[in-house]
Amino acid sequence: MAKLTPGSAPADAASAAVAATGPANRLLAVDLGLHIGLALFGDDGRLLWHRSRHFGSTSSLRDGVRTLLGEIGPLGWLVLEGGDRFGNLWRREGERRGATVLQISAEVWRRELLLDRDQRQGGQAKDSSIALARRVIAWSGARNPPALRHDSAEAILVGLWGALAVGLLPALPRELGG
Repeated sequence: MAKLTPGSAPADAASAAVAATGPANRLLAVDLGLHIGLALFGDDGRLLWHRSRHFGSTSSLRDGVRTLLGEIGPLGWLVLEGGDRFGNLWRREGERRGATVLQISAEVWRRELLLDRDQRQGGQAKDSSIALARRVIAWSGARNPPALRHDSAEAILVGLWGALAVGLLPALPRELGG
């Protein structure tokens, strides 16, 4: 993958980790929709935090995008997974804030990160995604919730793909299957 160069987080247990990393080299991954998954990666390619959030309407999403990106602060990259309906809101705001924006489909990161057999059926793909996301969480030392929502798990994997694509990680770490 070609390396791309880039054009404060919400208060929680990961705030110290966020503050310790270079903000202009952080990457935010978003699994698009009204119910979104978010995953923030530091300049070392490790996951800092992840979460999911539900917006009841497109107008609340529009306001939420501005608020979320404002809370997170400077980003080098914004990696979006999903279609243009919601992607354009994120793209415009990310570019306005100086982030390099990449938009991909789920098939792109699945092809790079999951085995062929784990991509064949929807249920198997989701289970494999959650298992790999949990390994990313453990490898990164991030908070590991008892229940990991699939949108948050997919945002983690979109972010892992993005960290590889932009060069935050030179290769998939051995602990993650590399």
